[in-house]
Amino acid sequence: MASHDFDVLIVGSGLAGLSAALHLAPTHRVAVITKRTLQDGSSGWAQGGIAAVLADDDSFAAHIEDTLVAGAGLCDLATTRFVVENAPASIAWLRELGVPFTLEGDQLHLTREGGHSARRIAHVTDATGAAVQRTLIDVVRSTPGITLFEQHTLVDLITTRKLGLPGHRCLGLYALDSDTDEVVTFRAPQTILATGGAGKVYLYTTNPDTATGDGIAAAWRAGCRVANMEFIQFHPTGLYHPHEKSFLISEAVRGEGGQLKLPPSAGGTRFMLDHDPRAELAPRDVVARAIDFEMKKHGLDCVHLDISHQSPAFLQEHFPNILAHCASLGIDITKEPIPVVPTAHFTCGGVLTDLAGRTDLPGLYAVGEVACTGLHGANRLASNSLLECMVFARAAAQAIAAAPTTELPTVPAWDDSRVTDADESVVISHNWDELRRFMWDYVGIVRTNKRLERAAHRIAMLQGEIQEFYAHFHVTRDLLELRNLVQVADLIVKSAQLRRESRGLHFSRDYPEVAAPAAPTLLVPPVPR
Repeated sequence: MASHDFDVLIVGSGLAGLSAALHLAPTHRVAVITKRTLQDGSSGWAQGGIAAVLADDDSFAAHIEDTLVAGAGLCDLATTRFVVENAPASIAWLRELGVPFTLEGDQLHLTREGGHSARRIAHVTDATGAAVQRTLIDVVRSTPGITLFEQHTLVDLITTRKLGLPGHRCLGLYALDSDTDEVVTFRAPQTILATGGAGKVYLYTTNPDTATGDGIAAAWRAGCRVANMEFIQFHPTGLYHPHEKSFLISEAVRGEGGQLKLPPSAGGTRFMLDHDPRAELAPRDVVARAIDFEMKKHGLDCVHLDISHQSPAFLQEHFPNILAHCASLGIDITKEPIPVVPTAHFTCGGVLTDLAGRTDLPGLYAVGEVACTGLHGANRLASNSLLECMVFARAAAQAIAAAPTTELPTVPAWDDSRVTDADESVVISHNWDELRRFMWDYVGIVRTNKRLERAAHRIAMLQGEIQEFYAHFHVTRDLLELRNLVQVADLIVKSAQLRRESRGLHFSRDYPEVAAPAAPTLLVPPVPR
């Protein structure tokens, strides 16, 4: 079995992982491990942009306040201030790397999104994430000191406790090489999880197929606390089309005047003003619940987002990708509304970290959507996520650079001598489908105690089946992802059951009011045996 030694292991190749790699490469031997290709993570799908105070009529205080309001009382103030104050430098760093931000004259063009009190979103038309990823990938591929391992899926973290050794720290990880079908050993004093979120736990999601909660589940198994897993952000406006999968209609469409309306069969009227005085610019949880309410009330499959009152030239300039993509499906957004439906979008909770990205396990960091830093609270403010990736990637890199040298023990190779190849792979696909469907039905935008109980019962049954499969058969990427998704589903449901109120993204019919005081949901794993 292959094995590798590095100074730092980075699992994930989105903005968080690649940023950390670039900060560390001048002084450390860095491995970037990603289960598909470098561009297959969620970062490349981000349309809107990156929030930062860059205009004279804006302020750090206003950005902080907008974040706190969206977070519904659960944002950590110190974390929020730290991220907001480091935002302008993050944008400057990306510009130095060559990210082609949209300009207005010789200045950055700043757009506005729901929940923001000012124009502060730096963007690359309506495909910011893709442009940022292309730039970073090009730089990473030409940077000495970074070794890339594509098609490598995280199996599990290696810890002293799991090996029966004294102390408690992370020693590296095992990863499945899809090309050779072998489990490879990676050893390093420092490991960064930058694996993204867990949107694929739901039937409908804007996330790519890679978003299976791998880092959250692995950190939990290794003994790390997780926090606020009940807060799953549903993007209000995923494109609704029978031939479409996971395409979102950017928040910026509403920021630039897009209006949500009922279809003509239900009256064709604009409805957001009936739900919130901020109308289409209300935070995402408010908009998603409003759409969910109207769909259930009228028996609709979708609602309409209409930006056709803007000129074709305006739409071509601001939303060329959305314009072209919709046109390819026969939807002319210059003349007709876009059919939209809420869809699982962002995991606000995750592995608990400090301001340097450190987890409970020494030698292990978590950066980006996999982490719970305290920034997002009960609801993420639009375009704060890419920002969080960059700020904490730099913070983690600085902490690692200052860490003392650590001598590591020998790590054993992965042992699969007692397992066989699975002869019933249909079990995996069936369980995957069942999980995503009942999570959508029982643990979606609106929750009840009874629905959560049903979900918990199904999860317990699936966990037993999957653990038996994992123990007796050769690991595959599908099995590893399913194992992680079921673990994350369990964490989401347990967290939702503990929160006996409605706050931010968590809305319970049994507890419709906000309770005091505001407090995060912390889950502590059992001590690994």
